[in-house]
Amino acid sequence: MISKKEKLKEELDWRLRVFDSLSYPTLILRTDMVIISANHVFLKEFGVELEELEGRSCYNFFYQLGKSCPTSVCPFPKVMAQKKGSSILKKVTRNGRFKWEDRVFSPILDDDGEVAYIIESIRDVTKFKSLEKELTGIKEFVERVVQSSVSAIVAADRNGKIILMNQAAEELFGYTTWDILNKKTAEDLYPKGKAKEIMSKLRDEKNGGKGKLPSTNISILNSDGEEIPVEITAAIIYNEHNREIATMGIYNDLRERLAVEEKLRKAQDRLIQSEKLASIGQLAAGVAHEINNPLTGILFYANLMLEKMNENDPDREGMTYIIEDVNRCKNIVKNLLAYSRQASSDKRVVQINELVEQSLMLIRDQKLFRNIKIVKEMGDEVMMTEIDINHLNQAIINLVMNAVAAMGNKGVLTFRTYRNKAEKKIFLEIADTGHGIPDEIISKIFDPFFTTKEPGKGTGLGLSTAYGIVKENGGGVRIKETSPEGTTFLVELPLFIAEENV
Repeated sequence: MISKKEKLKEELDWRLRVFDSLSYPTLILRTDMVIISANHVFLKEFGVELEELEGRSCYNFFYQLGKSCPTSVCPFPKVMAQKKGSSILKKVTRNGRFKWEDRVFSPILDDDGEVAYIIESIRDVTKFKSLEKELTGIKEFVERVVQSSVSAIVAADRNGKIILMNQAAEELFGYTTWDILNKKTAEDLYPKGKAKEIMSKLRDEKNGGKGKLPSTNISILNSDGEEIPVEITAAIIYNEHNREIATMGIYNDLRERLAVEEKLRKAQDRLIQSEKLASIGQLAAGVAHEINNPLTGILFYANLMLEKMNENDPDREGMTYIIEDVNRCKNIVKNLLAYSRQASSDKRVVQINELVEQSLMLIRDQKLFRNIKIVKEMGDEVMMTEIDINHLNQAIINLVMNAVAAMGNKGVLTFRTYRNKAEKKIFLEIADTGHGIPDEIISKIFDPFFTTKEPGKGTGLGLSTAYGIVKENGGGVRIKETSPEGTTFLVELPLFIAEENV
């Protein structure tokens, strides 16, 4: 039978073996911080014998101090007072190397629940701290990449609350990070219903794969409620269990790109128009020359026959109609020659305001203006241009007649003249209060022979001839604006600057 004394000895030996088997360097301290034991791992780690430790205080052994460490850096007093474990992270130098140690203090209570001893375990966490530092560096690097991106980047949690917005996104959406974090949702950044549409596409594997939205053009809303066209790529962020935890979007502002594309499109349209007009112009010139000679003969013989007819001749009225139709054909030929720029050119310097007044006086049928109010907002600067006056008169008359027809011979016709001396241009606006030009025919209005009038009431050469004349004189003509309230044509001409006007 084992005696009580032997039992206690056996239990003590067992506890010592457990203490020695601990994988971390460990000390046992009295409540006065004096070391009473250390396990084998501690002795090996610090290269000391147990006899060198027993009876020494922990602060004397570790730091060669004559008194205990300040309570701000030592958990020992806290453990004594609260009777529960505590720890502290310390950076130390051992054997010429920096190390991070997590020092854990745990109380051993007696039968009365009072602290009898304290165990101090020392855990080397240098690898973890290095990894933490590396991860922190990666996190900071990623954050710098996100913030330095020229593309706007926004992330939201699974409830749609904004959790990240880089500087480019702040500029695009018009919010500061502090204004929007946890205050706005992803839905606030889009027109109504658009955020749900994007999420639906993200969850559809047919759109670039599950959780991915390839480059898509949409509109977003800035802080002023303005819609801005952007290109977006988006993704759903999943956790390790494949559950949605967040979404992110990368945005590129399309306004500048669309503006450039629009300019390019207009330039291409102008090039196509010029090529089309040039080819048709060559055809028109050939047709005009071929038709002009027989028309002259027809007109000559028709007038000759009319002179020989008596006043009561029943064929006299028919001959009159022939002469009128031939003259109409000759006018068409004249327009064709002007359109094809085959007519003679005589350029002179003229004031734009005088040119407008002269053109209005040359309109033969003044009855057209009976129910039209003419408004003249003419600039008073020196606005001289060197042009073929006769041809420009014809171009302005054509634009005026087009405006009168658009108004149904009643309304307000406005003329405006002004200049841009820096660009060396003068401008003439002819604005009517007609029904406007439908979008589907805007690209065709300067095409030769295009007309919306009934057959026999228009040749479709008026605007195309005006376009050709102005172009030949170094200028341009275009629609400045059009709506159901009216249309404004803008004529640009080169500004002539004589030495005395400089």
